[in-house]
Amino acid sequence: MPLIDIAKARLKTGSIYPAPYGAEMAGRSSIRLGEAGGLSQFGANIVILEPGAKSSLRHWHLNEDEFVMVTQGVCTLIDDHGRFEMGAGDCAAFPAGDANGHHFVNETGEEARFLVIGTKAPHEVATYSDIDLRVEMADGTATFTRKDGTPYAADDA
Repeated sequence: MPLIDIAKARLKTGSIYPAPYGAEMAGRSSIRLGEAGGLSQFGANIVILEPGAKSSLRHWHLNEDEFVMVTQGVCTLIDDHGRFEMGAGDCAAFPAGDANGHHFVNETGEEARFLVIGTKAPHEVATYSDIDLRVEMADGTATFTRKDGTPYAADDA
């Protein structure tokens, strides 16, 4: 049946970011809707941000499109163009290859949620705008490097 029971969808917490950056994602979780529906060509998740939490490190995708719609509360979109407050129903789109580093922060005292939909490219590279870090995703494996491609070591972050 195509109906998805949100209450039964997997809740993902934590981060794949290497130390020390993974700790910065405290207060962020996501409900994996696309996974619950068996989708393979794109992801659909509800991201939950507790007060003070952020969605990710500021980043941009080389091969994947990303679409966001706030569904509850208020999020602040921070990108290369500035800071933009977004409420329920507000949308943002980030085309693949556009080097506009972005993320969302909950600067309120209430929980905020947004739906994020993104393509699942077989090979993806995401670059983190504010730090010397990038990730390459291939065959379900994340490999973190410096922006110049040299290996990343947490002890010299």
